[in-house]
Amino acid sequence: MSFRFGLRGALLPLSSLAFLAVVLSGSATRAQAPALTKPPAPVAPDVRLVDITKSTGIHFDHLSSPDDKYIAESMSGGVAIIDYNLDGWPDIYFTNAPNVDMALKGEMARGALYRNNGNGTFTDVTKQAGLGYPCWAMGAVVGDYNNDGWPDLLITCLNGVVLYRNNGNGTFTNVTKQAGLAGDHGWATGASFADIDGNGYDDLFVPHYVVFHLHHLPKMGSSQTCEYDGIAVQCGPRGLPGEPDNLYHNNGNGTFTDISKEAGVEDSQHLYGLTSVWNDFNHDGHLDLFVANDSGPNYLYINNGHNHFTDDAMMAGVAYSQNGFEQANMGVALGDYMHTGRMDIAVTHFSQEYTSVYRNDGNLNFTDVSYATGIARDTEHDVGWGDAFVDLDNSGWLDFFQVDGHVYPQVDSKPIGTRFREPKLLFWNNHNGTFRDVSKLVGPAIQIPQVSRGLAVADLFNNGHEDLVVENLQGEPMILEPEYTNHDGDHHWVEFELEGVKSNRLALNARLTAIAGKLVQTGEILSGGSYISQNSLRVHFGLGKHDRVDTLKILWPAGETEVIKNIPADHIYAIKEGVGIVPFKDIRPKSPAKQ
Repeated sequence: MSFRFGLRGALLPLSSLAFLAVVLSGSATRAQAPALTKPPAPVAPDVRLVDITKSTGIHFDHLSSPDDKYIAESMSGGVAIIDYNLDGWPDIYFTNAPNVDMALKGEMARGALYRNNGNGTFTDVTKQAGLGYPCWAMGAVVGDYNNDGWPDLLITCLNGVVLYRNNGNGTFTNVTKQAGLAGDHGWATGASFADIDGNGYDDLFVPHYVVFHLHHLPKMGSSQTCEYDGIAVQCGPRGLPGEPDNLYHNNGNGTFTDISKEAGVEDSQHLYGLTSVWNDFNHDGHLDLFVANDSGPNYLYINNGHNHFTDDAMMAGVAYSQNGFEQANMGVALGDYMHTGRMDIAVTHFSQEYTSVYRNDGNLNFTDVSYATGIARDTEHDVGWGDAFVDLDNSGWLDFFQVDGHVYPQVDSKPIGTRFREPKLLFWNNHNGTFRDVSKLVGPAIQIPQVSRGLAVADLFNNGHEDLVVENLQGEPMILEPEYTNHDGDHHWVEFELEGVKSNRLALNARLTAIAGKLVQTGEILSGGSYISQNSLRVHFGLGKHDRVDTLKILWPAGETEVIKNIPADHIYAIKEGVGIVPFKDIRPKSPAKQ
């Protein structure tokens, strides 16, 4: 979150400057990528996004200070999808945070867990679950730290993290201290779980933001970094000290050990970490780590094996913008929007910048195609947060959605081309490497200006349609459901929920390739991403006119590939590692949760 950025070249060694010059000149060697063609005319898609929040029975109010005088009051609002009771219906958890005045009085803000009733409605079960008051909460992420099959919930906080163990009976227990995570006191943000060493247990990465003390508050307008276009605003992140990041290795006995320094991911520069996500970007069998840093270069930590990583973001082309500038990197979406079998990266930013799209050309080469795809121009005036690649019409092609909202309420006092409350943006995939902005063509719901933060994607109603859950910094959330207008639901779909055996039970980072005729898609089970939020752990594929998946290939985290043939469309399937498609009862825990 920053309106100030500058070329990093003056701070780089000569060898790096030479490489940067090659990249900027366009003469760097890149793997061959499909050519971009002229996009079609902006015809309205045959989908409308309908606000169904009221009918769901969800009534949640995220607290916020009207003035947002302090940066900590502007950054909360994560949302997590978690099937906490394993009944097959995705449930929703919203984080909450007090304002500074409340916190100084010792008052807290109540988060909320909503149980999916399976009939289009939700029930608030926060009190019985024990999840109401974890901390000054930023975001939430799902993992299974004790590998017992019950999904656990980690809350990131202004002063550390809170790990809730799922007890398997509708309740959670705070096990932060027992797990060895109580020593994390930094401002934690977009954390993510992944089994980095293949031992079957989820490790944990926690990025941290800035140093912020309630009893040493920076004063609005007190320096150049506390002003925006001549307006006195909250201070930060520029001008405030950053905090290092942490990687916690899962010991397999319910505890974690901090291995940040020996792993090489401790963030010695103390950049402003906001979002993290794991993926094997170079397909070498080892998970790599992408970290979005606000007002600085991103990290792309390449896994060298043996739990050691090297930052290769600049050489890979994802550290800076295409012009070599730092950006306010905030939300992160991964998706194979061009059907290359490789995960591309989209990163949301502050106003006067643009949402970046880094096309994965293979061999750790990425190209900034933000303008070439058509996404950059229409995101320059927005402050983007949560984002996702999502196939809203089940065509088999991933569209792109982002939520927006400024951090300074004071911008409404001057005609400077941006507003505190902003609409959401939807970009439709043209099937040729480009997108078109259809935000005003899919109904009025996403045009309602809000101060949005978190975004999570899930098929909430098990009907094959991907829904969008938005948490707003101020007021109630918004739940958007796609409603078909022309093709009358004749686009097919399929969804998969996996259980690891040799791999971690949640099958985090299992990579699925679905082949239907000539349509080849890649999906992955991811922890974290978006902005301090968690998408559903099911993998969804739209199939267009295809009524079945001819071949499904699963690369399990343990390293083995499983192939399943001839899978009929329009169903949700359970797959057990090494067994194939099974009844859902066969991927549910056979024993009580580990205590």
